[in-house]
Amino acid sequence: MDFLIISFAILLLFLSPLILGIIFMGGQKKVKIKHEESGVEKNCFIGYSWTYFFFGFFVPIFRGEISIGVFHLIFSLLTFGVFQIIMPFLYNKHYSTRLLTDGWKLADTEENNDLAKTKIGIA
Repeated sequence: MDFLIISFAILLLFLSPLILGIIFMGGQKKVKIKHEESGVEKNCFIGYSWTYFFFGFFVPIFRGEISIGVFHLIFSLLTFGVFQIIMPFLYNKHYSTRLLTDGWKLADTEENNDLAKTKIGIA
């Protein structure tokens, strides 16, 4: 019985940032964006980054931001993993902001665009 309680406590401790992130920031949501010059469409994300929670610095690498992924790996090593706990709360906002400042525009429904503007903090 003690093993079960200890196992549950460890699981709860491990998942608490994920649970808190989803409660306070909402789940990760896709928002369509379009590049102004090329017309290419892709997704940006808002809310708590559960993908960053589980996959860490690999997320920016998979999204094509290799140098940022390397910096995240270095920061994670220097902070003994604390950076990995904090970044899921911040990563989607940072990623979306970088895209929107590099010539991408929100191209989803008005409701999703307004939600993204609110979460990212743009007028």
